[in-house]
Amino acid sequence: GVKSPPARLGFLRSFTNQKTTLHSVHRFQIYSDPQMMMTGASHKIKIAPDEFQIPRVITPFPAPKLSHLPMFQGDHKESLYWGTYRPQVYFGVRARTPQSLVAGLMWLGDEKDDGKQHVMRHFCENSQDLKSFGWREHNGIDFGRQELLDQDMILETSFLKSKEGSLGYGGDWSVRINLINKGLNDEVKRTVHLFFYLADEGGNVLKLGKNVLDLKESSLLASGSRADVGKWQMHLKSEAHVETHYCGFKTPDIVNLSDAVKKNLAVQENKSGRLQLSDTSEDSSSIYVFQISTTTQSTIDIAFVSGIRGESFDVEQRIMSLTGSPLSSLLEEKHIAFDAKFKECFHLSEKLDSETLMVGKAAIGNMLGGIGYFYGQSKIQAPTSTQAKSEDEFLLYWPAELYTAVPSRPVFPRGFLWDEGFHQLLVWLVVMLLMYRSFNRLNLICSFKDCSYVGYGFRRWDFRITLEILGNWLDLMNIDGWIPREQILGDEALSKIPKQYVVQIPSNGNPPTLLLVIRDLINGIRAEKFNKEERDEILSFLDLAFVRLDAWFQWFNTSQKGKEMGSYYWHGRDSLTNRELNPQSLSSGFDDYPRASHPTEDERHVDLRCWMYLAADCMNSIIEFLGEKGRPVTVDYSSTVKLLSDFNLLNQMHYDHDLGAYLDFGNHTEDVLLVWKEVTGEDGRVSRELVRETFGKPELRLVPHIGYVSFFPFMFRIIPPTSSILEKHLDLISNRSIVWSDYGLLSLGKTSSLYMKYNTEHEAPYWRGAIWMNMNYMILSSLHHYSIVDGPYMDKARTIYEELRSNLIRNVVRNYDETGYIWEHYDQTKGTGEGGRVFTGWSALILLIMSEEYPLF
Repeated sequence: GVKSPPARLGFLRSFTNQKTTLHSVHRFQIYSDPQMMMTGASHKIKIAPDEFQIPRVITPFPAPKLSHLPMFQGDHKESLYWGTYRPQVYFGVRARTPQSLVAGLMWLGDEKDDGKQHVMRHFCENSQDLKSFGWREHNGIDFGRQELLDQDMILETSFLKSKEGSLGYGGDWSVRINLINKGLNDEVKRTVHLFFYLADEGGNVLKLGKNVLDLKESSLLASGSRADVGKWQMHLKSEAHVETHYCGFKTPDIVNLSDAVKKNLAVQENKSGRLQLSDTSEDSSSIYVFQISTTTQSTIDIAFVSGIRGESFDVEQRIMSLTGSPLSSLLEEKHIAFDAKFKECFHLSEKLDSETLMVGKAAIGNMLGGIGYFYGQSKIQAPTSTQAKSEDEFLLYWPAELYTAVPSRPVFPRGFLWDEGFHQLLVWLVVMLLMYRSFNRLNLICSFKDCSYVGYGFRRWDFRITLEILGNWLDLMNIDGWIPREQILGDEALSKIPKQYVVQIPSNGNPPTLLLVIRDLINGIRAEKFNKEERDEILSFLDLAFVRLDAWFQWFNTSQKGKEMGSYYWHGRDSLTNRELNPQSLSSGFDDYPRASHPTEDERHVDLRCWMYLAADCMNSIIEFLGEKGRPVTVDYSSTVKLLSDFNLLNQMHYDHDLGAYLDFGNHTEDVLLVWKEVTGEDGRVSRELVRETFGKPELRLVPHIGYVSFFPFMFRIIPPTSSILEKHLDLISNRSIVWSDYGLLSLGKTSSLYMKYNTEHEAPYWRGAIWMNMNYMILSSLHHYSIVDGPYMDKARTIYEELRSNLIRNVVRNYDETGYIWEHYDQTKGTGEGGRVFTGWSALILLIMSEEYPLF
């Protein structure tokens, strides 16, 4: 029979896992003609015995990994070993290792699904099933507190780590589950069925506690042993009355675990009329689900202890310290520390009301609580002469891990390359303010001004989180300098994305926003905001990262270049489509933002030109700090910076004097419509479909759509502060007939012919009017810049800045108060939240807007 793609490409995995270099192993030749193509489809692979060669697109970049730097080892690595690194579930714990022990929580909702089965809450959903959910506090290291509002109940989950007394790698951890009535008298209680599970991804057998059905004699739920943490035990403690049941499975298929549990419950309900698990387990079970039935107004503590070597008395002492009153005290300490450090370092309490402060805490709490650990292989489009005809045809990237923040737990619980730069602008500026080096329990004392760049005191622990995340992303680079823009690693991540979006296209890039963070760190060094040890660590990171950053720049500079010197365009737009009103530019990050109507190689995209200016300037700054050191440099970065910052050349290529705006250039006509037509399919059936038709002849011209793309030269401060063009930009920004609203700046101007237009029959407008926080933050940042540098438009910039900032804060706070969420984007007319909820990726930048903290350029 036909084997699965992973099986057919298994030899590639073993090849890329070898610790030897490409030159020290036999090479193999893959013949990729139409009959013999190495893809996910069932094609044959012919192996030549003497000449083996791995496809370039899935060949790792030949340089030491950044994640192997000494700064990411030792105490740093161990202290981050365990965490809430499963953002895709409502509550989950795992270690930063490929085959971890994995814990998680499920519970039954009140309602039933279409099949009349009880709804099981497990994976985060972008629906109204829960009134709200999210981390209220999280420090990214050893503490977090989350609230989930389900009908008339608040389910509060808290996570805490402790190294004290533990001999296991990464220490011990504890979970507290509080069940609280909402809006009801405390005397009115309802039954709640919780399901806490523990799985070993490595397939190690778990041992069930002897008294799981009656925890009066013993609190032990399960135990086992692993190479990483040694002997371990998991215990349950509660002062409330609880009834416990269990079921065990041999295969830890966590993606479908809730279905397996529901099936088990349904069988038992049919037999006994009770909702309880079967109290059975398969032989050699590597996953156990524990049903904990109790009532609201109850507290459940679950403690995990590792590295067990001594007497049972020692274990009991450790369990006691992580449950009950001692746990209450530890959680209160962490809460006070989080709250105090937030107030101390941001000084928001002096400026903003309590509702706004709550949103600020939720923004950083959810950003840090949304950091995940993923492991798997990306699927890459096969490098054939034509585009892959099916999402089933792909190559497998090498097995890789990724430690990263995610944009949204219910909608986008995976890594996005261009989102991550914005995430880390927040994390590196904020982690340094909020975190404690928990293993040493050191308090960080600083004033708001002193904390701006982690300038004083012991803070190396903090920016290492950002550097490690940046290093993880750069380690995903292939030999050509390309990084897959979307990382869907592992079965859980794959389960949350439509199949057609999984395969990554190696000709497509994504904005290099990681360089925003790197340049900000460099500017911190320039301003002498780091002590010597911190400065040396950052420079050692940049020294090792340079060759990868250089290759990344070179990939953009060659694969995305335009016909004219200094011009660039986003590759990957579909020039043959007859379905899209305007072919999307997914690689730009702006998806359906309108570009030239007819994609050609003549295009010039002003946003990509500005990203390349940022990249060149960042690389030039690194060279200035590190020196040449004999390293090969593929580009004259100094000359490239001068070219891309040439104001006159920029204006010649992209400025429209009549509109007073910077625009894309390409083969364009405004006379394109989607019209209904009868279409005959291959099967001879006739259907009525929306088809794109062009009524005017396209010509090479500036594309007359004003929106976020138009403001990139402003955002990157290429416009001189004395230029009259700056005044025109300020007028455009504040023009209510174009992009200004009382809720933030619109992504596309109301004057655009494609403003709020569907791109296909079913694709609603996305970047065609809605308000997005990342671009508002960038524009606001430059308004702030132009309001403090000498020039004739300082006062005008300041007035616009203050009103825009106020509008953004007020609208996000209002939506959070009404819905309990920070949203992906906001409606252009009403300001209401839209898209993904719990979108605390770049929408969490609202906290930096509150604190008026912006990157330096």
